[in-house]
Amino acid sequence: MTDRKPDLDAALTLTSPGDSLRLYRDWAATYDTSFAEPMGYRLPALVAAAFAAAGGTGPVVDVGAGTGLVAECLARTGISPVDGVDISPDMLAVAAAKGLYRQTIVADLCQVLPVPAASYCGITSSGTFTHGHVGPQVFDELLRVAASGALFALSINHGVYQSHGFAAKLGELAPEITGLQIDEVPIYATPDETHQNQRALIVIFRKR
Repeated sequence: MTDRKPDLDAALTLTSPGDSLRLYRDWAATYDTSFAEPMGYRLPALVAAAFAAAGGTGPVVDVGAGTGLVAECLARTGISPVDGVDISPDMLAVAAAKGLYRQTIVADLCQVLPVPAASYCGITSSGTFTHGHVGPQVFDELLRVAASGALFALSINHGVYQSHGFAAKLGELAPEITGLQIDEVPIYATPDETHQNQRALIVIFRKR
């Protein structure tokens, strides 16, 4: 991908970790004000609310933390501590400045995370499992860092759920997880015309 204006369309056509680093480097400072706020990006709040409603507790790792939008919502529920993991140091710098994370960890989700096994009682993620981002192979590593009984609340873009193997992966993981629930939600409250029909699935389950 050549350098493009950092926006949603560019984000949904990423093809490599290098593309992600460049895009989010250029977008980090304006991500909240140029995208999340005007589009009414409600997915982080929905993920946090689902996690809290299902009895989620800390410590939590927020996967693909970006600028910390999920952590903002978790803070309002009193859930802590929360760590943030993202491939983009620039996005995490914005998140860290909000003072919501215990720590931020720069890491490629497709590699082994620099985190000990069974470190977290909760795993959240909003907007990471979508077009141009990471696939369901990440679930194995997330289960490694999750403690027994840990609650997962993850958003998965509706358009990739079947085609990118998320449904199949969750079926494969059936012996390792329990209490699977899936709810379909609109991603944006005030979308532009191009993205007005975008929907996601909020996937909830616990590690056995």
